[in-house]
Amino acid sequence: MSSFAEKFAQLSLSDQRTILIDPRVKAKIGKWKTLYKRLTDFDFIDAKINHSDFGVQPLIEDYDLINDSELLNNPEYNPEQVKTLKLIQGALRLSAHILQQDKKQLVIQFWGRMQCFAEREIQAMLGLAKQSQVLPWLRPLTPSFTPPGGRLCRTLSGHSDSVNAVAVTPDGRYLISGSDDKTLKVWDLQSGLEQFTLNGHSHSVYAVAVTPDGKFVISASWDKTLKVWDLQSGSEQFTLSGHSYWVNAVAITPDGKSLISASWDKTLKVWDLQSASEQFTLIGHHSLVYTVAVTPDGKSVISGSDDKTLKVWDLQSGLEQFTLNGHSYWVNTVAVTPNGKSVISGSDDKTLKVWDLQSGLEQFTLNGHSHSVYAVAITPDGKSVISGSDDKTLKVWDLQSGLEQFTLNGHSHSVYAVAVTPNGKFVISGSRDKTLKVWDLQSGSEQFTPNGHSHSVNAVAVTPDGKSVISGSRDETLKVWDLQSRLEQFTLSGHRNLVNAVAVTPDGKSVISGSDDKTLKVWDLQSGLEQFTFSGHSNLVNAVAVTPNGKFVISASWDNTLKVWDLQSGLEQFTLRGHSNWVNAVAITPNGKSVISGSWDNTLKVWDLQSGLEQFTLSGHRNLVYAIAVTPDSKFVISASWDNTLKIWDLQSGLEQFTLSGHRNLVYAVAVTPNGKFVISASADNTLKIWDLRSGSEQFTLNGHSHSVYAVAITPDGKFVISGSDDKTLKVWDLQSRLEIASFIGESSIECCAVASTVATIVAGEQSGRLHFLRLESMKA
Repeated sequence: MSSFAEKFAQLSLSDQRTILIDPRVKAKIGKWKTLYKRLTDFDFIDAKINHSDFGVQPLIEDYDLINDSELLNNPEYNPEQVKTLKLIQGALRLSAHILQQDKKQLVIQFWGRMQCFAEREIQAMLGLAKQSQVLPWLRPLTPSFTPPGGRLCRTLSGHSDSVNAVAVTPDGRYLISGSDDKTLKVWDLQSGLEQFTLNGHSHSVYAVAVTPDGKFVISASWDKTLKVWDLQSGSEQFTLSGHSYWVNAVAITPDGKSLISASWDKTLKVWDLQSASEQFTLIGHHSLVYTVAVTPDGKSVISGSDDKTLKVWDLQSGLEQFTLNGHSYWVNTVAVTPNGKSVISGSDDKTLKVWDLQSGLEQFTLNGHSHSVYAVAITPDGKSVISGSDDKTLKVWDLQSGLEQFTLNGHSHSVYAVAVTPNGKFVISGSRDKTLKVWDLQSGSEQFTPNGHSHSVNAVAVTPDGKSVISGSRDETLKVWDLQSRLEQFTLSGHRNLVNAVAVTPDGKSVISGSDDKTLKVWDLQSGLEQFTFSGHSNLVNAVAVTPNGKFVISASWDNTLKVWDLQSGLEQFTLRGHSNWVNAVAITPNGKSVISGSWDNTLKVWDLQSGLEQFTLSGHRNLVYAIAVTPDSKFVISASWDNTLKIWDLQSGLEQFTLSGHRNLVYAVAVTPNGKFVISASADNTLKIWDLRSGSEQFTLNGHSHSVYAVAITPDGKFVISGSDDKTLKVWDLQSRLEIASFIGESSIECCAVASTVATIVAGEQSGRLHFLRLESMKA
């Protein structure tokens, strides 16, 4: 087909002029030019972003403008400008969930996402943005956020707890999510905006379903009820009460007239959606009911239970038709073939079974998984079934023969969710390893892995047009991914799992990070590039420290040991053994002679760094020791514990000096000011406290975080405190004024932070595995 431009070129000059002055085309060109100017001018960031009548959303909503073929093929447009515009608007989409929290993060978001693009306009925008910042701000030195142009379309943020369930309306316009925060949220998939929050449940929402006409959503909750909500208004229609225990699952009949709920009270209930009344209770299971499915003709319902059976019920009479016996353990999941003739069940006994719904007989057993089967999905043509398992694999089975076609390997943890695209070509899996994977069902090969979640992926759904997949995670977010994108995929450097600790070498040239992926990595602080990896621990690395001479790094691990590594050669020097439980914390005395470790065995140990021998053990905490710091004179060590206290110990005698009490919850981190006068502690009570080290008295409290504070660091001049929190923010505080002067919002919990001694460079580690290299700029002299 000829493009608009080709057709346009063939027209006479008078016809071309007629088209160009057409008010509809002219309006689109004018709107596009205005939009481009608004974005590339960049004045809006500083001057307009805080105006109540101006927001980022209009810019995001105008994104469709640049996909308009009539505009793109018009000879007045500039292809390079359109490319730039797409990248800018893509960055806005990806940043929208952060900007909804704090519009002041816009410049930071652009720096974190756009540095990798060489386009002249983008580089000019970054320069202007930097110049526009008059207040202290944290500038990303490396592109540590997902840049535009990849698979990730947007992040939907708003839930305050794990997302357990997702459903898409039949027209593909809206997404509904159910969460442990007791709410459902309705999202517009086009704009990414939250339409409304459905409040009413008093416990976790565990399942959601949408009626076939797309008008209502039904939620099942651990508050023992179901609720029916109007998707047009967001109002609750009615509550279905009757179960005496948690409601796990819900299914709607194809005609939309009835819904079936499954509960831990060992029953199923059939409800009339018109009258909001219970039709009957299906009694027969001897233990909790996990899962439910309805046949395509709406005549039968199938339930799977903890009693190792499935039951087939007649929806007209409410009578049990027959029981499907054969599994030797819990039945976790069931699915019905599109023709309604067979049901497939997955169980904790590691098998799937295929049953004939006409006779109630087992057709065959699908053996092959080495652990529990959590999820099953059937291809639209009914020829294949896909299973996801605790053994980290998916298997594709031929439903005709019962034979395994192939195994999909790649996940590093349990597979919790499986979905198939409407064309039956691809399967999407969600895993406890925090990733989704897209697999080609023809070849059995992995197509790509969308990375971005910082916790388990609990649920996946595919839009009816098969173009997008939505994932719901324990990290409290949903993410929308483009299944069709052929653009270059960007790889962000980092760990494969949570970053627990970071430390900077004394010369300020390198950073060492420790992670849940059992490794340490050494990074160049100037470029942000990884130099090498230390492998050797058999469990997660929870803490790292560098010797004052910068030659060695010590790591603390949940394998109960500490290891000493040579930073020059990357070789392990020796291992410190003695703790009887996980080692959480490590610190080195400023004179470089001793190492102090803190452990889940409630003790600290002091080790001689020369010989590797234990000197003595410090006992006194009533709970695990999570963090430690040493005074600049090497005389005292301060320990932070999950017993809500800090303790000051004399390193000469090994005696406790005094206990700092005041936090109302676990103490996660501790730091000492360079002059040795004050201690700063970070706690799960969402605060930081400043203590006088001489008297042991509390000086003041820094309030501002909305979740646990996991990390604390102090700038070399002792003027500023940096804190990292589970609320995904890094905050910079002025110790003199006690005010927050700058903040940075990450994609997930900020677990650790460190400050370089030479420049105002901060390194922060995320739960997602990312490292952010940040420069504190625009500081007053």
